[in-house]
Amino acid sequence: MSSKVAIVIGGGQTLGAFLSQGLAENGYQVAVADLNGANAEKIAQEINHKQGKNIAQGFQVDATNEQSVIALAQNVDRAFGRSDLLVYSAGVAKASPITQFPLKDFEFSVAVNLTGYFLCAREFAKLMVRDGIAGRIIQINSKSGKVGSKHNSGYSAAKFGGVGLTQSLALDLADKGITVNSLMLGNLLKSPMFQSLIPQYAEKLGIPEDQVEQVYIDKVPLKRGCDYQDVLNVLLFYASEKASYCTGQSINITGGQVMF
Repeated sequence: MSSKVAIVIGGGQTLGAFLSQGLAENGYQVAVADLNGANAEKIAQEINHKQGKNIAQGFQVDATNEQSVIALAQNVDRAFGRSDLLVYSAGVAKASPITQFPLKDFEFSVAVNLTGYFLCAREFAKLMVRDGIAGRIIQINSKSGKVGSKHNSGYSAAKFGGVGLTQSLALDLADKGITVNSLMLGNLLKSPMFQSLIPQYAEKLGIPEDQVEQVYIDKVPLKRGCDYQDVLNVLLFYASEKASYCTGQSINITGGQVMF
């Protein structure tokens, strides 16, 4: 097997699953890694069935656990023999006003959104460097990594941290030809994460739950939410040779809502 290998952390559900499937359709072998190993295996099987060949495997990983990430890198290396593209798509958000924000929620957000990114980037960069592969590391970030988010201090703080980590990794790995970039997503209105927060947003805004999505659409100059396909489109470009001169960047996919 010689085609490029993509590792998608958080690939067992929602956006991560969509990106795993999209990468497979664009010629990558895919290591689907998720905290829920059964979900990861299910997505891998769906990919193999759709492609008519075994190009994907599912793996269980707790991205916040150092030994689990080290084991994942070893298992992916054993299974595929190379690592070309790491996509860090694991994320979690728990919303509360700052005066009521539990420390455990803040620490959990930092662990999943930031520490996990660090651990996965470190371990898969080792494999890329070992093999002399001019690889790609791409973090799925958020507009909340560029502008603060009300009631989302844990999430926003971790996502801002991801931008600094991306720039530092880009400097560390530039002489190896490995590029590192963050994709800053607008509101994925149809994602389970956003949908789960609708009751809290409705309460915060003082409006019925069925009006929340429109409020967020109205904030976007292009007047729609961010779709999974929008993310895949930009991801494929930054994973490609066409983007070999771009590193350390935080690329907005926000419909014009954030422009810097």
